[in-house]
Amino acid sequence: MKKLLVLGVGNILLMDEGIGVHAIYEFWKEKQDWDETLVDFIDGGTFTQDLFYLFEEYENILVLDIVRAGQTPGTIFSLEEDQLRKEEKQMLSLHDIDLLDSLGMARMRGYCPRLKVLGIEPDKIDWGMQLTPTLAAALPSFVSVARKHIGELLAISIPST
Repeated sequence: MKKLLVLGVGNILLMDEGIGVHAIYEFWKEKQDWDETLVDFIDGGTFTQDLFYLFEEYENILVLDIVRAGQTPGTIFSLEEDQLRKEEKQMLSLHDIDLLDSLGMARMRGYCPRLKVLGIEPDKIDWGMQLTPTLAAALPSFVSVARKHIGELLAISIPST
C-alpha cells in the first residue's frame, strides 16, 4: 500500500473546471523529484466514481479540484473529509460528491484511506481549453500549496520551487 495518491479531477474542456488536472500536469513535470514508492500523481478527469478501486491502494488521498464557495476567484481551500460531509452550503463540485461515494465504496470493501481536498475558487467555467487568466496566474500558488500538503502527508520536507 502506498502512502499517498494525489488525484487531479476536472474537465480540461471547461476552462477553470480542469485546474485539478492542470495541477497534475505540473507535478508530472517534476516526477523525478518524487519517491514513486510513496506517492502517485493521477489525472482522474471526470470519472471519479469509477476510481474507487484506486482508493484501496493508498493510505491518504489528496484531491485537487475546484471549490465553489462564492469567494474571490483564485481563493484556495483545504478541506478535510468531515468538512465535506458537514458543509451546509454547496461548496463541492460534482467530482467531490462522486469522490465521497467512491470513498464509501472503498470502505465497504474494507479500505479506509484519509481524504483531503485542496480546492480553488474558479473564475469561469465555459467551453475552452485554457484556464482563465486569473486561475492561470493562481496555478503556481495552487501547486505550491499542494506541494506543502504532500510533504505533510508523506512526513517529508519539500523544497520550494
